[in-house]
Amino acid sequence: MPFSCMITIDSPIRFDRKKHTDQGLLDLYKALLKPRMIEEKMLVLLRQGRISKWFSGYGQEGISVGSALAMGQDEYILPMHRNLGVFTSRGIPLDRLFAQFQGKEHGFTKGRDRSFHFGAKDFRIVGMISHLGPQLGIADGIALAHKIREEGKATLVFSGDGGASEGDFHEALNTAAVWDLPVIFAIENNQWGLSTPSSEQFRCKQFIDKAVGYGIEGVQVDGNNILEVYDTVSRIAEDIRKNPRPVLLECVTFRMRGHEEASGTKYYPEGLQEKWAAKDPVTNFERFLAESGLLSEQSAEEIRAAIKKEIDEGLEIAFAEPRPAANTAKELQDVYAPHVFVKTEASATRQEKRLIDAISDGLRLAMQRHPNLVLMGQDIAEYGGVFKITDGFVNEFGKARVRNTPLCESAIIGASLGLSIAGMKAMMEMQFADFVTEGFNQIVNNLAKIHWRWGQNADVVVRMPTGGGVAAGPFHSQSNEAWFFHTPGLKIVYPAFPADAKGLLLAAFEDPNPVLFFEHKALYRSISGPVPDGYYTLEIGKAARLREGGDLSVITYGMGVHWAMEALDKHPEIKADLIDLRSLLPLDTETVFSSVRKTGKALILHEDTLTGGIGGELSALISEHCFDALDAPVLRVASLDTPVPFATELEQNFLAKARLEEKLLQLSKY
Repeated sequence: MPFSCMITIDSPIRFDRKKHTDQGLLDLYKALLKPRMIEEKMLVLLRQGRISKWFSGYGQEGISVGSALAMGQDEYILPMHRNLGVFTSRGIPLDRLFAQFQGKEHGFTKGRDRSFHFGAKDFRIVGMISHLGPQLGIADGIALAHKIREEGKATLVFSGDGGASEGDFHEALNTAAVWDLPVIFAIENNQWGLSTPSSEQFRCKQFIDKAVGYGIEGVQVDGNNILEVYDTVSRIAEDIRKNPRPVLLECVTFRMRGHEEASGTKYYPEGLQEKWAAKDPVTNFERFLAESGLLSEQSAEEIRAAIKKEIDEGLEIAFAEPRPAANTAKELQDVYAPHVFVKTEASATRQEKRLIDAISDGLRLAMQRHPNLVLMGQDIAEYGGVFKITDGFVNEFGKARVRNTPLCESAIIGASLGLSIAGMKAMMEMQFADFVTEGFNQIVNNLAKIHWRWGQNADVVVRMPTGGGVAAGPFHSQSNEAWFFHTPGLKIVYPAFPADAKGLLLAAFEDPNPVLFFEHKALYRSISGPVPDGYYTLEIGKAARLREGGDLSVITYGMGVHWAMEALDKHPEIKADLIDLRSLLPLDTETVFSSVRKTGKALILHEDTLTGGIGGELSALISEHCFDALDAPVLRVASLDTPVPFATELEQNFLAKARLEEKLLQLSKY
């Protein structure tokens, strides 16, 4: 089915000034002209090799400018590659914008990311990543914060027609519809995804037809008509501020240049660009203003001269700035948002609690301590979650803060980040850690990198019920902490005891950085211990030495701690240091190294599979830093390099525990 829409290529642009004043129309023209003139200059600089890449919004400026000017200055906009007009309309200083394009220190990412891959908190702009779709879920979270706080604000997020083919589009729209979030999903339908036409992207007649499936309003505008865009976005934004709900806005336009300049446009049918050139948003609006007696040749030249002067001055500043000097300490320092841990001491009074009860207690205390904290997850509200950790929370904290979610892991992690951007805290419960694959991109490319890229922290905790031993098969039993151990910017916590779980969870909510909090399902109700009453914190990144001995060191975490204690109890002749890591990122190498230097032998144990597991990195670190102290090879004990089997007999053979005693004896006798 060929692509078609109500607004055709042959339709002339008809401007209706409505109640716009003369000055208002001229201001729109200046705002529309500025990104066009910047782009013309950037294309020259690209040919000169003075910038490295350019994503063109030529011919689409009416969408960016009209939308941005229609939104309140204190309302968030989440732009994409072709939305230069959003940045200029928000008043970002051109010298900083040009420095960003050149990878200079004065840019918004300090040379760490390119072109429009940046955000600017002061200007209420949230930067994109190359994966495109995740922006939509973040907008949900920002809008959710506004709705919870009853602020009467709208949020605007952009996607292209190609990017909207991603699953993030469905998840974000579905979540926004279910929660009645005040978001405008603006789809720039320029009819091409690089070289792929829209007829190969979707089959519906027009993009607004997709709105029907989500039960939301769909509005189509001529994206080249700045007045129509401005008036429509103004109307929608004003409406959803009072009556929160999402709206899908399809802006029909055309991408006059390539996806990026290197890709070219040879794949366009002959004559197509010429036809769309007749609908150019800048020249048509100029003609309208001239015919209305508002723009003379002289005044047009004066406006162009003023914009050119502003561009030239911005470029002069940006070009004069030297290339960034590499500073290793600074690069590492910026991976995490600054956080100084202040320990809250535990009460002397304690009660015997199971792991699951300690976690629930910690969550409840965090909700009481942080009124801006929102909990989200599948079935966590009235049902209390599949493990009943949040049972009763709705009655205490209300449905606004304890939210059932659709099965939209990517959108909900994105929404968690959006809540953080809007100044709130968020926790998402993965029903099972295995399901994190559905939100993997948001974690490793958004949560983990956002502070290092442009200084925005991600105040998000993702709780991960994990591990095997419960006969749940390969999709409910995986130990997947190593997937994230490789990713700078994340913190990973994996407690083995109830008291540790509560104190570390409360510390995770005080930390402004993203924390993945792993909880072993098989330990939820099988272990208990004395847990201090009330609120207290334990420092993330500090291991615990559970047993003292000089024969060897056992280094482990999570379920491995309990396996190790059982094996050592069975062999009292082996006097071992038992190190419970508790946190995997950051890793307490000081405690590990001091133990190994004392004993001269190291056994690393984890439930995860052997190849690529965290034990490999620990072994390398020990070999590198403790080589002179070693009296034996560093040994690893891990689960088999297979998926987790379902049958109990097979699972027990799979798990590392089956080989622990043999390795322990082997190392002790070495």
